[in-house]
Amino acid sequence: MTESSPAPAIELKGISKAFGPVQANKDISIRVMPGTIHGIIGENGAGKSTLMSILYGFYKADSGEIRVNGNLKSITDSQAAIAAGIGMVFQHFKLVQNFTVLENVILGAEDGAMLRPSLDKARGELKRLAEDYELQVDPDALIENLSVGHQQRVEILKALYRQADILILDEPTGVLTPAEADHLFRILEGLRREGKTIILITHKLREIMEITDTVSVMRRGEMTATVKTAETSPEQLAELMVGRKVLLRVDKAPATPGAPILEIENLRHVDAHGVERLKGISLTVRKGEILGLAGVSGNGQSELLHVLGGMTNATGTIRVKGQEIDLTGKHSDGQSRRARGIAHVPEDRHHEGLILDYTAWENTIFGYHRDPEIQSGPFMNNAAIKAEAQAKMDRYDVRPPNPNLAAKNFSGGNQQKIVLAREIESDPDILLIGQPTRGVDIGAIEFIHQQIVALRDAGKAILLVSVELDEIFSLSDRIAVMFDGQIMGARLPSETNQTELGLLMAGVTEMPDKPIIEAVTEQMAAKAQREAARHD
Repeated sequence: MTESSPAPAIELKGISKAFGPVQANKDISIRVMPGTIHGIIGENGAGKSTLMSILYGFYKADSGEIRVNGNLKSITDSQAAIAAGIGMVFQHFKLVQNFTVLENVILGAEDGAMLRPSLDKARGELKRLAEDYELQVDPDALIENLSVGHQQRVEILKALYRQADILILDEPTGVLTPAEADHLFRILEGLRREGKTIILITHKLREIMEITDTVSVMRRGEMTATVKTAETSPEQLAELMVGRKVLLRVDKAPATPGAPILEIENLRHVDAHGVERLKGISLTVRKGEILGLAGVSGNGQSELLHVLGGMTNATGTIRVKGQEIDLTGKHSDGQSRRARGIAHVPEDRHHEGLILDYTAWENTIFGYHRDPEIQSGPFMNNAAIKAEAQAKMDRYDVRPPNPNLAAKNFSGGNQQKIVLAREIESDPDILLIGQPTRGVDIGAIEFIHQQIVALRDAGKAILLVSVELDEIFSLSDRIAVMFDGQIMGARLPSETNQTELGLLMAGVTEMPDKPIIEAVTEQMAAKAQREAARHD
């Protein structure tokens, strides 16, 4: 460092952290320069979150040191991090839903026992921050009535109100529409121009290339590289993350759709609170076709998969290969759906796809345990099940390939492979697949995409639900968009783009005569207000 060059905003030296026999961080050193956006990427379990938790005071490192603006700091808890000028915006927001924006901003940072002076001070400061950084939000709005994009703004405002000069953002675009994500990037660029330092944790290589100045790559608890973003590529970063070359695009031939396999007409579902979650859904999925269903989480996609998978009841019509299936009677369950050729890879593998305390071999036959091929008299043929489980694990590259291990002892990507192997190898006519690569390493993503395309090419009908627009575009032969329990439109991937789909995802069906983010914000706010009114 020369005499004229500034000290790093953050410098970690020799950081190590172990949890029992697991070495989460091993001798990690990293320098983040002031006024830059520094990306950190790596596979699941690479140690990114542990490292940032050490920086924010959630964990204490076993060894190593932290310097902030050149000064050695002992960060023992989040209060010490805040005092050092560090703020963190979590992937799952830490907001009190029935408090106002103002109340959330001052929570834990009150000036005294009387709240009115703190609220008045915060109101004026929020107005200034909103003007400076495009962080406009109604200070008197209840958090529960705000869109996720506005809730994220509140989290950023909380950190800035506490005078954070260094912001850590953990997977910040996971719940945003494309328009909201673009607006977030403009906010981050504004913060950078004002001299703030941003550390961005994301698994989306496109975002890394678009917004960061520098990127650090972690693998298996170690820092493998730090490079200037302008001097690298997504392919190089993927290889640094995984340790081998990774195909980032889905390699597939054009689809040749056949006859309709799944037909849905006027499907409606009302939840336990009396809220209508599906509002007359109509869709068709054909043989040899992947229909991608795009949308921000919470707009009815989960309920649609649950109805189709036999997990909940509904009204309307569903036909499989021309034959209507029961939606409300005693034959409306997962077992009856499997008998009709429907396989289901659920969105939440931990709660709906696996029993984590059971072994891998037991999980490979859940839902298919009545198959005559695995029966031995009145009992299941465990030896045959274990042998087939071993074969499936080999075919799907599950690591470690040990069918006797409990499901909870596998990584997220390998857990997903166990579920995929069970459902795909049942030879279904229809595969329902929700968030196929959520929390999955980039190497496993490549494999999972290949299996989905192979199933399509075998003549199966696939309904794919994903919040990742890149995944929707890569895999889908047709794309439908859901918003607030309705289908907003359907497009061919070659005839649309992320801007148009992003508008549809926010309920905007025509190009607005106002800024896109403003139109999206209005629609999302209106939806949130409707939700709040339903629960009042």
